[in-house]
Amino acid sequence: MEDIFTIANKNFNSRLIVGTGKYKSLEQTASAVKASGADIVTVAVRRVNILNKDQPLLMDFLDPKSITYLPNTAGCYSSEEALRTLRLAREMGGWRLVKLEVLGDKKTLYPDMIETIKSTEILVKEGFDVMVYCTDDPILSKKIEDAGACAIMPLGAPIGSGLGIQNKVNIRLIKEQSSVPVIVDAGVGTASDATIAMELGCDGVLINTAIAEAKDPILMAESMKYAVTAGRKAFKAQRMKKREYGSSSSPEDNLI
Repeated sequence: MEDIFTIANKNFNSRLIVGTGKYKSLEQTASAVKASGADIVTVAVRRVNILNKDQPLLMDFLDPKSITYLPNTAGCYSSEEALRTLRLAREMGGWRLVKLEVLGDKKTLYPDMIETIKSTEILVKEGFDVMVYCTDDPILSKKIEDAGACAIMPLGAPIGSGLGIQNKVNIRLIKEQSSVPVIVDAGVGTASDATIAMELGCDGVLINTAIAEAKDPILMAESMKYAVTAGRKAFKAQRMKKREYGSSSSPEDNLI
């Protein structure tokens, strides 16, 4: 059966979402996105040039007609900042599908969940389809879904840390209780981290720093593509049961 990734009633082929920040050039950004096979790229509205034609435009390297742009609120520390940023994005490009993140601390970059929930409710009322970056707390994640989010994006570890998924139990619980897509966002450091996220049952993974800061970003982007695919296939295959002791791989009946 076809394994379709759906967000806000739109279907995508790839379950890997790629960020567009931290690369050495827009040419490298475009090459990494192509290697990743991603259908969606996140764009920090406050940091990436998508409007000033006197400077290099991201759109000259990544055609928004062939790839979905996901405006985000990176760098926003209040509901007011986040709302203003996404309203501006809609005015500039007509974007309705957006990623919300409202940070609460400049050292850890952990989200402020009170501001995040408030912002989600407002954006949903204004007609946005909101994918929401949040902590890996199952209770707060459920409140995000109840506020109308079209996708929940719990952190695996702090943004840009590369530590991998620190709380597998919580990620699994969030997925089990959610009726909207769950996408691990932040903390992935290498391909195995992405595979683990998918093996836990997550619907997708968002990766930026792990690709952009790799020694070979293009090769890492390709590895992430295969990692997400492998993890998804393993989840669907349903792994063997764990055992306390060894179990022979061959039958022991009628031995010579």
